Amino acid sequence: MKEQLTLFGSDMREPLAARLRPQDLDEIVGQQHLIGEGKILRRLIESDSVSSMIFWGPPGVGKTTLASVIAARTRANFIDFSAVTSGIKEIKSVMQEAERGRRFGESTILFVDEIHRFNKAQQDAFLPFVEKGSIILIGATTENPSFEVNGALLSRCKVFVLKPLSAEDILALLNRALESPKGFGGQRIEVEDGALQMIAAFANGDARMALSTLEMAVLNGAVADGTTHLSIETVEQCTSKKSLLYDKNGEEHYNLISALHKSMRNSDPDAAVYWLARMLEAGEDPIYIARRVTRFASEDIGLADPRALEQAVAAFEACRLIGYPECSVHLTQAVVYMSLAPKSNAMDAAYMAAKRDALSQLAEPVPLNIRNAPTKLMKELGYGKGYKYAHDYEDKLTDMQCLPDSLLGREYYHPTEQGLEPRFAERLRAIKKWKADRLNGPKNSAE
Repeated sequence: MKEQLTLFGSDMREPLAARLRPQDLDEIVGQQHLIGEGKILRRLIESDSVSSMIFWGPPGVGKTTLASVIAARTRANFIDFSAVTSGIKEIKSVMQEAERGRRFGESTILFVDEIHRFNKAQQDAFLPFVEKGSIILIGATTENPSFEVNGALLSRCKVFVLKPLSAEDILALLNRALESPKGFGGQRIEVEDGALQMIAAFANGDARMALSTLEMAVLNGAVADGTTHLSIETVEQCTSKKSLLYDKNGEEHYNLISALHKSMRNSDPDAAVYWLARMLEAGEDPIYIARRVTRFASEDIGLADPRALEQAVAAFEACRLIGYPECSVHLTQAVVYMSLAPKSNAMDAAYMAAKRDALSQLAEPVPLNIRNAPTKLMKELGYGKGYKYAHDYEDKLTDMQCLPDSLLGREYYHPTEQGLEPRFAERLRAIKKWKADRLNGPKNSAE
């Protein structure tokens, strides 16, 4: 039955992503929480003892790849099925064939790509065959299976959650594509510094998109003396992303935006307006400047003057709706306001501190008590257990833990004494005292 494969075998010249599809678990980039040494999915695949399961994750993270590895390793008949092109008639035909195989002691694994696209009746057609063991169902979906897969079918499947690939994972994949004989290993390719990083950022965790972008960039790269030059400019064209540069090295662009930012930070409105004019007259996109001013409003002012963000967003909208040159006066108003506003970097400092912890503990799970539990499956897994709804309490506060255990007690936001921020500092002190009193003393009477 393996000759029925359509996703995993072809004699035609395939796209780069298909040519580089991993053939075994060790070639797969990412998903180490599932297929790392000793992890449950790896053990199931290596022992050829897979059961019915659902792979849930965003596009390009390895759902179909995992199915192809299972197809290569299993002793069972393996059939792939597309929810896009198949209907009830095709389902029944495959189920009947699987049932005949079961009677002769043969196992059948049915891989259903985009299973969320099947309607209830189509999904119901699988159920009796899964229940009596005629098939082992493997579904792939980009949608939450709690909402898109029938409850009866879902209850008979183990759900494996696949994560977006990290930028490092994508870079490793791109370098493999350039070196592998299946990719561009047989070509001489010179890559400009930063080009692969740009592709990785554009892909946003999607391996297929990253490889497709690389393939397009290589095919459109300039060729000289037998060498293909993969430049940032080519990547920009392939991703429709523009790098705003005033000269070929980009130095003047970054010098001017730095001058504007630091003039506002130093509360110098005259210098800020001058650098603004320099950028606009040099042809800078007003939207780009408006984005940077909006960032400044929170990075360098924050709660010292919450209205700064309102001013920045209003200027951004004016640039978007009215355009240049009329919007120059709106940007002038915004940069003057930013320059004169009291300064606080507490928002930026809070995020950067939290970012360091987040990057070092990406696998830290969300506490079950603050997860939503809209489905029976989620409730059975403990989602939402112990949640306290603040509005049910007299002070609109609870002593519920919201940080992971490993970060309990960590503080990120440290208010300054600038502008309005002392008001927020006082409120924060009151909240922390209230929680400390409840944790260390008698419980809130509302509890």
